Amino acid sequence: MNRTADGRLPVLIVGGSLVGLSMSLFLGRLGVPHLLVEKHSGTSHHPRGRGNNVRTMELFRVAGVEPAIREAASVLAENHGILQADTLTGSDQEWLFKEIDPGGALKRFSPSGWCLCSQNDLEPVLLQHAKSLTGELRFSTELLSFEQDADGVTALLRNRETGEEQTVRAQYLVAADGPRSPVRERLGIGQTGPGDLFHNVSITFRAERLAEVVGERRFIACYLTDPQGAGALLPVDNRAHWVFHAPWHPERGEALEEFTDERCIAHIRAAAGVPDLEVEITGRAPWHAAQRVAERYRVGRVFLAGDSAHEMSPTGAFGSNTGIQDAHNLAWKLAAVIGGWAGPGLLESYGRERRPVAVATGERATARSAEHRHPGYDVTPGTGRQRGVLAVALGYRYPAGAVVGADPDGPAVPENFAADGSPGGRAPHVALRRAGVSISTLDLFETVPVLLAGPDAHAWHGAAELVGKRLGVPLTAYRVGTGTEHELAPEADADFTAAYGIAADGAVLVRPDGFVAWRSADAARDPETELTRALEAVLCLR
Repeated sequence: MNRTADGRLPVLIVGGSLVGLSMSLFLGRLGVPHLLVEKHSGTSHHPRGRGNNVRTMELFRVAGVEPAIREAASVLAENHGILQADTLTGSDQEWLFKEIDPGGALKRFSPSGWCLCSQNDLEPVLLQHAKSLTGELRFSTELLSFEQDADGVTALLRNRETGEEQTVRAQYLVAADGPRSPVRERLGIGQTGPGDLFHNVSITFRAERLAEVVGERRFIACYLTDPQGAGALLPVDNRAHWVFHAPWHPERGEALEEFTDERCIAHIRAAAGVPDLEVEITGRAPWHAAQRVAERYRVGRVFLAGDSAHEMSPTGAFGSNTGIQDAHNLAWKLAAVIGGWAGPGLLESYGRERRPVAVATGERATARSAEHRHPGYDVTPGTGRQRGVLAVALGYRYPAGAVVGADPDGPAVPENFAADGSPGGRAPHVALRRAGVSISTLDLFETVPVLLAGPDAHAWHGAAELVGKRLGVPLTAYRVGTGTEHELAPEADADFTAAYGIAADGAVLVRPDGFVAWRSADAARDPETELTRALEAVLCLR
C-alpha cells in the first residue's frame, strides 16, 4: 500500500458495498492510493438495487467498466417497464410505463443507456476492477473507532476473522457505511426529512412454473394489488429465480419472524393467482424505505457518501445512483487536493453540491412511490403523472460550489431536462472524432480539467497551456472543428458550439467529473487573465 511521506494513507474508505466500491474504482482510476474496509465477508448475495440510470452508466463507461456490467446484466437486458396488476393472472393489468427509453430518443443526449443490473451482480464487477488499481480492499474488517485532528484521521480497525487490530493513519476518511452509519453517529450529524415511509420484506424464491404465468411480459417489476398478495414481483433470471417484496408493518407490532415459509408461499401464490404454484423460499431480508438527508456531508477530514448521507424511497432506484454519483463528485476533488493542484477549500464544495441534489431527488423518489402506489406505502398520490424523470437522472445541477457563473437561485433538480452547456450542469454529449476514432465529449472528462474551445478560439487554446503551467494545474485543451489544426472534429450531424452555448471563438471549462465549471460564450480581450480567474475560483487556488 502506497503511503505519503509521513506514513499516512491518502484515503480510508469505510464500507464496501456499491458506493464504497465505486469510490475505490474512481480513486483508483485517478491514481490515488487508498484502503477500503468492509465488515462483511464479501459482496452482496441478495438481488437488490438493480436500476442503474443513464448518468451512472456514463460514469462507469468513462471508468472502463460499462461493458463488463452489461455482460453481468445480460439476463435482464430485455426487461423494461413497470406493470401494475391485481394478480398476474387477473384482468386488471396496467403498464405504468412500458419502455425506459421509448423510440431510443436517449441516444441524442448520451452515449450510454439505462442498465438493469442487480447489486449482487454489479458489486463483483466493481470489486474486480477496483482491485486491479491503486487500492487495497479488505473484507471481514470493521472500523472500531476513529479520531481526527488538523492533519489527518487515526482509525482503529479489526479483522473480524482473526480478531487482530490495527491502527491506520489517513489523510481523509470516506464513510460509505450505510443508512445506520456509525461514522455519522460518531460525528453527531443529524438528519432532516420525514423519516420512515414504509417497510417491506424482500423474499427470494424459486418457482419454475412462474415463468409460464408471466409469459412474454418482461417487466422490471410488477406491483400486485390484491390484498391477499400485495407486493412487488421482480425477476432475477426470467425463469426460475424471483424476488417478492411483501409489505411489512412493524409499526403495528408485526414481527419479522411472522414471515414464515408457509406465509410467504401463500402470499406469492395469491399474487400470482395460482393456488397450487410450487414455491421454494430461499431467503428473506427486511428493508426500510425512508426519506432522510444528513445535515452535513463533512466534518473536518471525514466525508459521508451514499446511504450514510441520504436515504430515499426505492422507486426509481434514485438512492443507489445518487450515492454512486456522490462518490464520483468527491473522488476527483480528493485527487486534486492530494495531488496539490487544488486548494483544500475545494473539498467544502462536495456537500454544497451534493446535499441539495439529495434533498430534491429524495422528494422526487417519495412522490414516485406514491404515484406508483408502491406496496406498503399507504398514501394518496398527487394529481397527474410525474414528469421530468430524465431531469433527475441526467439533469441535476450544482447552483453553488466549484462552479463560476451558475445561477445561484436555480433548482438542483429542474422540472424538465435541458442540456445547454451552462455552468453547474453536466457537460452535454456531442459525438466527435479524435484521430479518426468516434468518441463522445464525455469520454474526455475523468482525470483533469478540460478546456473545450470553438473552431476559431485559438486564443483560448493557447492561453490554456500557459495558465495551466503557471498555476500547476494539469489542464488539457482541445479545439473542436473541421480543420487540420483542430484536435477534435464533430461528427457530420453534431453541432458542438450550439450544444455548449458558445460562439466559434468561445470556450468552456469542464471539471474531471464532466460538469461545466465555467464558460465564455465568445472571445475575451485577455483570455489568460479570464481563464486564470476561473481556475483559481473553481479549484480554490486563491
